[in-house]
Amino acid sequence: MRLPYVPDAPPTSTPEEADILARVQARRGPRGLIPLDRALLHSFPVADGWNSFIGAIRTRTSLSQVIRELIICRVAVLNGAQFEWEHHAPLLQEGGFSEDAIRVVRDPLADLTLKVQDKVISEAESAVIKYTDAMTKTVTVPEEVFSELKGLFNDQEVVEITATAAAYNCVSRFLVALDVGEKNQ
Repeated sequence: MRLPYVPDAPPTSTPEEADILARVQARRGPRGLIPLDRALLHSFPVADGWNSFIGAIRTRTSLSQVIRELIICRVAVLNGAQFEWEHHAPLLQEGGFSEDAIRVVRDPLADLTLKVQDKVISEAESAVIKYTDAMTKTVTVPEEVFSELKGLFNDQEVVEITATAAAYNCVSRFLVALDVGEKNQ
């Protein structure tokens, strides 16, 4: 970590900071604060906004666990966010992703068409990977990539897929820049 983690739990100076800390702790539950929280809590307002936004992405969208975690894991791979990968790859597997499919997520050069033909991943999963790749690597999504995604998901899902990829690009960049979890070097 490039900055020291705040204590678990950090001292608060105002009732507002105490409320923010309580919300972050409530979201984490009995497992307690994770290194990401202990980095974010250097700024209570940032931690509060982060907790609300990422909490909604993680728990309130209509996306399946597989689609959500596929996006998060692919972003982690592309951005070299090992801490993010280690926390989300088990959730992707728990959702039903096979070891062969996990290898596809970890390989930015995988032939997705072949992997769909071999039934390692689905057509929808391939479209999500292509879309996530475009958003992460170049930001601009080619029309054919968007059209493929739009042909497989409804408008709400497209917005949620886009928001998840955008949010976790933010997460991964924060993790890597500050070396949260000391695994990103």
